[in-house]
Amino acid sequence: QVQLVESGGGLVQAGGSLRLSCAASGRTFGRYAMGWFRQAPGKEREFVSAISWSGTQTSYTDSVKGRFTISRENAKNTVYLQMNSLKPEDTAVYYCAAATGIATILRGPGALDYWGQGTQVTVSS
Repeated sequence: QVQLVESGGGLVQAGGSLRLSCAASGRTFGRYAMGWFRQAPGKEREFVSAISWSGTQTSYTDSVKGRFTISRENAKNTVYLQMNSLKPEDTAVYYCAAATGIATILRGPGALDYWGQGTQVTVSS
């Protein structure tokens, strides 16, 4: 079992930056791949980024490539999402998720069992 708690969301102007954090409980955090998803009002939850348990493999959806960076600190049981050059279309609730492998995360929300409660990101124009 893994419990996840996101933080770092907020209101920012377009072009600004935020860093989201996801703190995980449990001593097995280092065995899990981690991912970030987001859900805007009236839309389905969508994949944003993922990182392997070792941190050596990452993946991003095309709309955030070059702007967002995922990283992790296994010693702190934490995964981060650095978001730069934010756009109004990035506005959503951001969720972190855990899975036994990055391939599972890339299969989409329906394949995942462990989720945080979400943190709101609002980008004003």
